[in-house]
Amino acid sequence: MYQALYRKWRPLSFADVLSQPQVTTTLQNQIKNGTAAHAYLFTGSRGTGKTTCARILAKAVNCEHPRPDGNPCLECAICRDAENAVLSDLIEIDAASNNSVEDIRDLRDATVYTPERCRFKVYIIDEVHMLSPSAFNALLKIMEEPPEYVKFILATTEIHKVPATIISRCQRYDFRRIRQEDLVARLCEIAEKEQIPLEKDAAELMARLSDGGMRDAISLLDRCSAYGETITAQLTAEAAGAAGRDYLLQMLEAVHTGSTADVLQCVAKLHDASKDLQRLCEELILMLRDVMMLKAAGDTSLLHCMADEIPALQKLAAETEMDTVMTQLSVMQTCRERMGRAVNKRVELEMTLIRLCSRQTAAESTAPAANTAEVQALYERIAQLEKHAAQPALSPAEAEVTKPQAPPVPEPEPEVDFRSLRPEDFKPVAQWPEILEECGRLNPAVLGTLVGSNAVVNHNIILIVAENPFFLTMFKNKHNARTLGDAIQNILGKRYVIRAKCSAAAAKPRPVQEMIEKAKNSGITTTAVT
Repeated sequence: MYQALYRKWRPLSFADVLSQPQVTTTLQNQIKNGTAAHAYLFTGSRGTGKTTCARILAKAVNCEHPRPDGNPCLECAICRDAENAVLSDLIEIDAASNNSVEDIRDLRDATVYTPERCRFKVYIIDEVHMLSPSAFNALLKIMEEPPEYVKFILATTEIHKVPATIISRCQRYDFRRIRQEDLVARLCEIAEKEQIPLEKDAAELMARLSDGGMRDAISLLDRCSAYGETITAQLTAEAAGAAGRDYLLQMLEAVHTGSTADVLQCVAKLHDASKDLQRLCEELILMLRDVMMLKAAGDTSLLHCMADEIPALQKLAAETEMDTVMTQLSVMQTCRERMGRAVNKRVELEMTLIRLCSRQTAAESTAPAANTAEVQALYERIAQLEKHAAQPALSPAEAEVTKPQAPPVPEPEPEVDFRSLRPEDFKPVAQWPEILEECGRLNPAVLGTLVGSNAVVNHNIILIVAENPFFLTMFKNKHNARTLGDAIQNILGKRYVIRAKCSAAAAKPRPVQEMIEKAKNSGITTTAVT
């Protein structure tokens, strides 16, 4: 049975892990000194070796013949069974699909049993940030004081979603993105051993497209190998759905010269060839970033582009102002964010490129804020504000007296005789929930007495039926009545005459009220207890 390359070439020891010396060196020293912790937390972007290091660590602490450098021997029965995923004392849990509190309770209950064959029972919880809050709470105690034969290794790509109470109970290790030169060397090594013809330019493109993730890079190599021919940079770009490098340079040159027709033709060709337009946007962002680096530092070691592209990018950087490059980058990144939500990604990208070609965005960001007349008016306004600030401050009482008072809103007259109306003459107020929300914004105290209420309307009269009898007391206050009228006007668009009553259920005396009434009638004095 065929095995995917990224699984076949997964590192087996700490020495095989790339670009993570800050992690592997520390773990090896702990294994050598016998000071391995009871809980670890590995965090970093995808494909950087978190789960791989967790498995290597689980083998190393249980290896029957560990090497002097802290690596597992890979030859004993424990190491072989761990690699074949048949070691019962190594338990891997995918928190993305086992994230409930019941799953963690089962884990916690199983820790009371000692290991069958190993020194330690190791639990690897992958994507731990997917656990529910209740599951995290269930994990807390057992992680803080586990049995001496139990170790936990947690892995996550989103450390900010892991509670601080969990992080504080673990030794945290941050995995960095794998360096591009390490990715290229590893891809060339795998291709040579698998007898896959791979050009170095293609390996560099794979490393750049994988964004520092080894698994993505090897998976792309596996995909390209299915073509059955020498893997070139062009073939890699087609397999990845990315734009060829020539297209990217043509598009940036068209944006630089303001040639809208040329840049739209490029987008049309790439779209017809089923290119991923989101990936195209990301490629343009990365290339603009290289232009920015050349403009800012001039150091080619900071670039992610191919070596033969550097002269074209240097020419572009020399002819473009830094402000323009920064604006273009900002606009393209905004476009990439919107493309994830856009109905038509092509339209979103084309709109952005047209703006860049017409220099509307650049002009808007670099042009003067206003003409001379507007600037003069702005200066006069600032002078007025400074004059006002120089005046002595008024006391709160003086400020209240001098503050302009808003004219009172006249209450409307009823258009019909309220007493002549029957229940069937009213119809429900469909916008009542919106009115309650607006009332809560204007006067939260009134909203609290309107819970469970409803309203009906006839002409310009609104009848509010409340469940809380205290609403009638609140409604007698003129301020409360006015703010309720304001809320109704803001939603319905005009002023209404408000009438209010309590429902029959609310009008019934409550048991405590009945007791007080009986006490009053019997001559017993009641005292309020505070």
